[in-house]
Amino acid sequence: MTITSPRIAIYLRNLSGGGAERVMVSLSGGFIKKGIDVDLVLNKVEGAYLSQVPPEVRIVDLQAPKLPAGLPKLASYLRRERPSVLLSALHYTNEIAILAKYLSRISVRVVVSERNTLSLHGPSRNSDRLSPLLARLLYPWADGIVAVSQGVADDLAQVTGISPQQIETIYNPTVTANLLEKSQESLNHPWFKTGEPPVVLAVGRLDDQKDFPTLINAFAIVKKIQPCRLIILGQGPQKQKLEALVQELDLKNDVAMLGFAENPSAYMAKAAVFVLSSAWEGLPNALIEAMAIGIPVVSTNCPSGPREILDNGKYGSLVPVGDSKAMADAILSVLSGKFSSVDPTWLKQFTLEVATQKYLEVLGFAKV
Repeated sequence: MTITSPRIAIYLRNLSGGGAERVMVSLSGGFIKKGIDVDLVLNKVEGAYLSQVPPEVRIVDLQAPKLPAGLPKLASYLRRERPSVLLSALHYTNEIAILAKYLSRISVRVVVSERNTLSLHGPSRNSDRLSPLLARLLYPWADGIVAVSQGVADDLAQVTGISPQQIETIYNPTVTANLLEKSQESLNHPWFKTGEPPVVLAVGRLDDQKDFPTLINAFAIVKKIQPCRLIILGQGPQKQKLEALVQELDLKNDVAMLGFAENPSAYMAKAAVFVLSSAWEGLPNALIEAMAIGIPVVSTNCPSGPREILDNGKYGSLVPVGDSKAMADAILSVLSGKFSSVDPTWLKQFTLEVATQKYLEVLGFAKV
């Protein structure tokens, strides 16, 4: 199918500070550069990434703070505006996008993007517990399905029973033109001054998925052997639990949880090592960003993404999930100067240019 009237609608709940929202904002810019009009359709116009939306993108406010209320309003938008294609991400916006097509009774191509390892992510959160069931019921109705890693694609096929041939793997457009530029922004945090101990950095939501207790315990081991500090960027429900662990391990002077950072790349450029401690992932953007900026990385070999990103450990250390000792050993190895540099050609697959073109093909556009 080739679309002749180029206008893409991207549907999200809002633009809160998650990786999926940031990816969709980046993609909207990539589509604009290809000369395609973009509508960013939001249940509610709010979130940290609003300021990053390209000015050429039209923002459509459904004024539906509660997600179910977005269904009839999205169907009405489709009937009224008739975009060429509708792209959505996350649960349950993906399911609503599919249902809205049929409720609207118009012919519009709907493509959904699966961002996480559904078999693990769905049961882990009460808010997402129905996502495996609904994906199994509704994803076969989509006109296209994108997974952000091959591991996510394999897991999705297993959970839903959809043929793997119907699922396209497209890596996130994490490496953008301004990533290195933003990484050079100054920071006034005292831990980055000349002569201070090296900083171990982690970025992510403070929840079960990111498994920061394993990282904090690993850091406690490292700290006994070598002076260093730990900074965690992110916010979430486990903040008090993590602060209690830091207190228990007598690390309060060496661990800083700084909350959400609009530009984590500036911290990456000045840290000694980036660590991903997750129990599961889809395709961790922060790990790719750290590689692109040039900081050595340590990651759990969790499902899914890190093994693909690091080329089976060629470009960073892979350690077992939940193993603080192995993580500490890997961090100490990096701090002693043992790490591999990343081949720039390897990073091209994570660029905005590559992702934009692959998405356009799945969305039904001829090569632009």
